[in-house]
Amino acid sequence: MALEVKKREGETLAAFLYRFNKRIKNSGLIKEARKRQTRKRSPNKRVRRASAIYRLNKEAEISRTKKYG
Repeated sequence: MALEVKKREGETLAAFLYRFNKRIKNSGLIKEARKRQTRKRSPNKRVRRASAIYRLNKEAEISRTKKYG
């Protein structure tokens, strides 16, 4: 996504920079760039399996406690 901001005739540099910064912030470019800066690695098979087992055990524990009140 490319943003184009041109300096208006008779516009001061400070006003131009203010307008430019405002346009960049509103466009979401900074947010997107920061998001793409670091990439989360997907968990490996062992970690996914351990997580699934933990989830199943937790669900069983919760259902057991609901059953007993």
